Amino acid sequence: MIRFLLRFIGMWLLAGGFVALVLDGVRSIASSEIVMTPLGVAWLATSEDSLAHVQELMTQKLPAGSWDLVMAPLLQAPLFAVLAVLGLLLMLIGRRKEKRGATI
Repeated sequence: MIRFLLRFIGMWLLAGGFVALVLDGVRSIASSEIVMTPLGVAWLATSEDSLAHVQELMTQKLPAGSWDLVMAPLLQAPLFAVLAVLGLLLMLIGRRKEKRGATI
């Protein structure tokens, strides 16, 4: 059941990454230059409070500089890439391992 859930969420994240890629492509064509939406901009537009809450938690619970070393570069990464990588990781974690039996 857990593997199914991981694959299901991974597939949705991968689909979301594809949608973000298409939207960035349409914006790039419309503006005649490459446009990539960063994760931080999308997160801020979606839920400003949750981003502030995560920043507060990380600065309080983790060692000093964790926000600058981990989250700042991640928030500047393109949204489609982050969603695609996270989706692929979840799908790989949830995949079924093949049983290798002895062949006669």
